[in-house]
Amino acid sequence: MNTINTIILGSFIFLTVTTSFSQEKKVEGMIMEANESNKHIGLSGANVYWLNSQIGTMTNEEGLFSIPYSKDYNKLIISYIGFKSDTLIINEPKMIHHSLQPSNQLEEVIIEKKRDALQKTYFSAQNVVTVNSAELLKAACCNLSESFETNPAIDVNFSDALTGTKQIQMLGLTSPYLLITQENIPMVRGASQAYGLTFTPGTWVESIQITKGAGSVVNGYESISGQINTELVKPLTDKTIFINGYANKNGRLELNTHFNKKLTDKWSTGLYVHGNRRDQKEDGNKDGFLDTPLGNQLNVMNRWQYQNPEKGWVSFINVRFLNDEKQVGQTDFNPKIDKFTTNSWGSEINTRRFDTSLKLGYVFPELPFQSIGFQTAYSIHRQDSYFGFNQYNINHESIYSNMLFNSILGDTQNKFKTGISFAYDGYQELVNNQDYSRVDASAGAFFEYSYDNLEKISLTAGIRVDTHNRLGTFITPRFHIRYTPWEKASLRGSFGRGKRAANIFAENQQLFASSRQIQILNNDGKIYGLEPEDAWNYGVSFLQGFTFLNRPGNITFDFYKTDFKNQVVVDWENPYEVSFYNLDGKSYANSFQVEVNHEILPRLELRTAYKYYDVKTDYKSGKLQKPLQAQNRFFANLGFETSAKDNGAQWRFDYTVHTLGKQRLPNTSSNPLAYQLKEFASPYSLMNAQITKVFTNAFELYFGGENLTNYTQDNPVLGADNPFGANFDTSIVYAPIMGRMFYAGFRFKL
Repeated sequence: MNTINTIILGSFIFLTVTTSFSQEKKVEGMIMEANESNKHIGLSGANVYWLNSQIGTMTNEEGLFSIPYSKDYNKLIISYIGFKSDTLIINEPKMIHHSLQPSNQLEEVIIEKKRDALQKTYFSAQNVVTVNSAELLKAACCNLSESFETNPAIDVNFSDALTGTKQIQMLGLTSPYLLITQENIPMVRGASQAYGLTFTPGTWVESIQITKGAGSVVNGYESISGQINTELVKPLTDKTIFINGYANKNGRLELNTHFNKKLTDKWSTGLYVHGNRRDQKEDGNKDGFLDTPLGNQLNVMNRWQYQNPEKGWVSFINVRFLNDEKQVGQTDFNPKIDKFTTNSWGSEINTRRFDTSLKLGYVFPELPFQSIGFQTAYSIHRQDSYFGFNQYNINHESIYSNMLFNSILGDTQNKFKTGISFAYDGYQELVNNQDYSRVDASAGAFFEYSYDNLEKISLTAGIRVDTHNRLGTFITPRFHIRYTPWEKASLRGSFGRGKRAANIFAENQQLFASSRQIQILNNDGKIYGLEPEDAWNYGVSFLQGFTFLNRPGNITFDFYKTDFKNQVVVDWENPYEVSFYNLDGKSYANSFQVEVNHEILPRLELRTAYKYYDVKTDYKSGKLQKPLQAQNRFFANLGFETSAKDNGAQWRFDYTVHTLGKQRLPNTSSNPLAYQLKEFASPYSLMNAQITKVFTNAFELYFGGENLTNYTQDNPVLGADNPFGANFDTSIVYAPIMGRMFYAGFRFKL
């Protein structure tokens, strides 16, 4: 109770202090989309900033903004993807109502200042990093899991030695502890947890918002370490025709096509098709196992966008179908004759998915700060798979709905969001003929208050209450605060609770590709016999902008702590088994990061970061550092581009290096000597590079290489000589399986 009282008192003090800033000078207003009827339809997420400064903000859901006024600056830049950027001359604090013209209606677009590929906000209460399309093009990211290679906020690891799937981590915790959404609808969860990030093509992504620490109560209760939200391209603002082709030396072929059409003044639609194929067998380390899977994927999405400026309505409708097939295992495995035999070890993972979603928003024409939003989604996910003799099939039917109301309390500095949500998850899950089928259902209500005084203080405080058929009724509070102690500085703090039901098999499928015996040690819980996971996240962050050698830059210090009150421990310290059980003791993840971004020369940008992790859990065998987790990581990205000509022609160069310190390996001391691994894996570095030649605004070629140092893990498949023996394990992977790889591709836009 003392802690709760302290929090309440602190919040009251902050709220009291903020009132003293209400009279400070600022420029406020609304950014709108130009329309024939001259209706006030706000643009959400438009960038508003002072030229040659670090002072900026983004418009909210209604298009409203507020930015401190300073006589040191008089040029206010307003920009938004798909619209012409404008520069306003501001000589005094005042109200502004400004409309942006869609770029597709203009013969010429003049850009006053290049938009940063990776944006950090100085004035948001939450610690959010926005990754724009320019950043995504720095690597040939063919799917969402490959979109974070140039972003220090996310760690990209290898999940196993067979599937080639990349696993992302943030704050020292794996992706199940992240809330991964698509346009704020939960997407990668449940049955899609292992491979879901590979089901969103990179070209479909317009931007990615990465939130560290406790997320918003609006998006649910499952977020523990943060949230990743993906915004897809919009039919109205995307290119009419877009084609991307990709090929690499290991036989991976990909093709992406976008076709967009404005049907009427109100309706636009887009058809997006993605296909990839790999039928070339690769075994660079000569262990008899494929280094990458054979397979193919077909991914089709039809997207509809509706805008009615006169009535204040906007909506998006998505329909998507996916078919993904993978074959892994020994190079001579033939599933037609070798499946479930000892002739050869192999695996097939076949996934079919259908999902549809609706987003509907209404902005009150006479009250542009007030709006109602509704979003709902339905999906059916079917995976049929086997790993040697281990069989794993799961069907996951999901329904999600969220109703949201936005308004103000007195003035636009005091805003609130409130709403209700419903979620249904039906699982048909079969593990080696054992049925783990279940139904999860929850209903919740939430309220979030935000105070925004851009010059000094902003805060967001939210609370939600959910009732769940297995987790019971529980409360998840979230709190974020930002304070500006001096110019170009932003100090943030946050805390929040997260709660989730662990899908132990779907989230740990790589363990099926081993000879380990599966054990669930608890039996009195309601989810696989286990109790739900419960954790608190605390964080502090400091962002400081600077000018060095007349070039802008910034430095960030982050520290976050995740403290588990209950956790489903995945214990594979015994090489002959994997055990799942609820935490008995302590489990925590401490994360520290320092990041520096600087434009060291015109058009030459450097981004570098150092990260330290202290992640420990009380296992049955004692307190141990998390396996396959480097305590020390270093990242650097260097990007340069030439001046663009009138037709857009230019060169772009990007170089990225990742250095990982030593990683603790799971205990294999009880194995025969030939199958024992060292206690720690050696440090290593990975280097990637890409060159892009833009010929015109319509056509460009790119060429790149990954793992240029050709570093690979020794013995990634433990017991490869006898895959049906007791020592077979493909899950202990800490470094690349494939060596140096080159790729090439093209992009055509019309």
